[in-house]
This record gives sequence, C-alpha cells and structure tokens, in this order.
Amino acid sequence: MTFRRIVLVLLLVGGFLYLINRSRSVNPSMPAIATGPLHLTEAHAAPEYDSEEMNNISVYKKAMPSVVNITATAVAYDFFYGPVPHQGQGSGFILNKEGRILTNYHVIESSQQVEVTTSDKHRYKARVIATDQHHDLALLQITAPNLVPAVLADSANLVVGQKVYAIGNPFGLSGTMTTGIISAKRSIRGPAGDLIDNAIQTDAAINPGNSGGPLLNSRGEVIGITSLIATNPNQGVDQNAGIGFAIPIDTAKAVLGDFARYGHVRRPSLGILSYPIGPDLADQMGLSADYGVLIQRVLPGGPAERAGLRGGNQTAYLGNTQIYLGGDLIVGIDDQQVASTQDIDEIMDHHQVGDVITVTVFRGRRKLTTRITLGDAGDRTA
Repeated sequence: MTFRRIVLVLLLVGGFLYLINRSRSVNPSMPAIATGPLHLTEAHAAPEYDSEEMNNISVYKKAMPSVVNITATAVAYDFFYGPVPHQGQGSGFILNKEGRILTNYHVIESSQQVEVTTSDKHRYKARVIATDQHHDLALLQITAPNLVPAVLADSANLVVGQKVYAIGNPFGLSGTMTTGIISAKRSIRGPAGDLIDNAIQTDAAINPGNSGGPLLNSRGEVIGITSLIATNPNQGVDQNAGIGFAIPIDTAKAVLGDFARYGHVRRPSLGILSYPIGPDLADQMGLSADYGVLIQRVLPGGPAERAGLRGGNQTAYLGNTQIYLGGDLIVGIDDQQVASTQDIDEIMDHHQVGDVITVTVFRGRRKLTTRITLGDAGDRTA
C-alpha cells in the first residue's frame, strides 16, 4: 500500500513538471521560476511631510497643551422632585500658570459644578470667578501644576483669507483640530442677543463642544474664542455648516482687563429704561419724529438724569405692555441716527465708561442736544 502511494505521488509530480515544460516550449515568453537570490530596488524616500503638514503639526504641538475640556453640570428636577443632573461640554484655554482659564459664558451658564480636564488627562474642579454675558465670556480658576499658558496674539489686523485653526472638544472628542480660513469679519448677535462687534467668521469645522476653545493663527497664537455656529434649519441637530464665529481676542483682552481692575465688566450706559418707536407708534403718540427711542425712566443719579434728560409721566398700554409717555425721544447720538435700542447698544460698544457723548432728543416739539458722561451699567444708578 505504501509503495503504491509513493508511485502515485511521483506520477503526479512528474506530470506537473511535464506540463510546465510543455507550456514554456509553446510560450517562450512565460517567465521561468526564479531560483537565484531576489534583488529589490528601493525608491529614493520623499520627505515625510510637506511644508503645510509640518506647520499644521507645529501649531497643534504648540497649542494643544494649553487647551482644556470643560464639563458643566446643572441639576434639574423630575416630576417627583428627584434631582436629575445634566452635563454639557465645551472647551477653553489656559491664560496663565496660576490656573486662570477663559471660555464662553454659555458653556458654564446655570451650572452648579464645573470641571476642567487638561491635555494630560488630569481632571480638576473649577471655580467661576467672573462672567460677562454680554460678550459671552467667563473666567475660571483651577489649582493644578505644570500648566502651559496659551500665547495671545492681536485681532485688529486680521484679513479675510488668512489661515486659521480651531482646537477643542467637538461632540466630546477631545484634542480635535480643524483648519480653515477667515471667511469674513462682521458684527453678530451672541447667544443672549447682544452685539459682538468684529466677530471672526471662519469655515473651519466648529461643532457643539468647540465653544470656548481657541481659534489660532498659523503661528499657534490665539486670535479668537470659538463661540457660535450657523446651522441648517432643515437639520435636527446643531452641526457644522461651514459658517462659524469666534469672539476676537482683542475684545476678550478688554474684558479681562476689566475683570482684573474692577472684578466685573464696566459696560457704558446712559442710565435709562427705553422703548423703541416706529412710524405707527409715533403717529399715534403725536411725536415729532417717526423713529427713535422713547425714554421711559431715567435712573436716579444716573448719567441721563445728571444731564437733564426726562422720562415719561403718563401711563399707557400697548396690548398688555405698560409704557410711559411724555419722556424725551432720543433720535441721535454723536451724529448717528438712533432708531432702536440695538442702535444704542452698538454705539455703546465703541465707548467706555467715562466717555462723553452728544445726545439729540425731541422734547415735545423742541429739538435739544445735550452732552452725557457715560456711567457703568454695573452701577445701580447706571
């Protein structure tokens, strides 16, 4: 039996060799089976990364140690009054080795507990030490060793087309970097509806969780704080649509300066309560102009009262809204037309507490001009 198996194997091997040799004789181009050593030719290696990739890597390595993830916990209550914690995530960046961190106000708004996770994965409890809802900024404090502060640039001379980088925590994915350009510089409304002047528009991918993180230039320096995204109304969730906005770092520097000097932001104010007037209301009230802002009240001891402006003294109702008639109608500030309270907000954004402005009003049929020294909106009289 063994002998038969050996004979069968030999026949099969012989038949295979016969077929190979016969095929080579019919087709001489068929390569022969190599029997010598195999020689390989190696291509000359190209550079591992091109110049753009090298710069991207450099920016990431420089900026990443200063970027943090922020977890804000708020507590709600269910139908049975049981506490139900809700967590939101955002980003931020380290300002100094003492543990000051800058982020967006809306990241930590209404939270009872804030935690910061640094790039080395250590987690620390954070304390909110100052907020500015108007500019959507918040300053946090942690106690941690070996912190690496971010490098802050200027934002006054940014140009459209300039390359930018965003690093943050989109959808909880820590340490994510995206790239793009500055698409525009424009004034926008923040989450609270306040004007943010000269906001940086970018097409760098910004998603939920990026808020509060740094927008960087090609040297890895912070030029803005990523804050808002424009979303497609047909989508069910907020996600990047190629239009994101960042608060310019120069605005943040001014806010931080006020935090350091006064403990809060000194926002200039006229010290009034007002109501916007359009053509229809102006006609019904018999006003001397068909636009403007009607002063409802001047706050006691405030800038408007000191300048002699007057509030209303007659009660009226617009639907269920109570208003006061008979006050001065503001129609201009520093030769700029005022048609709404938003116009006043925009003008205030270009002034500081203590600046003197010229206000034009109608008092009945008389047109008056007066000078007002702006007060601090944080004061009860402003």
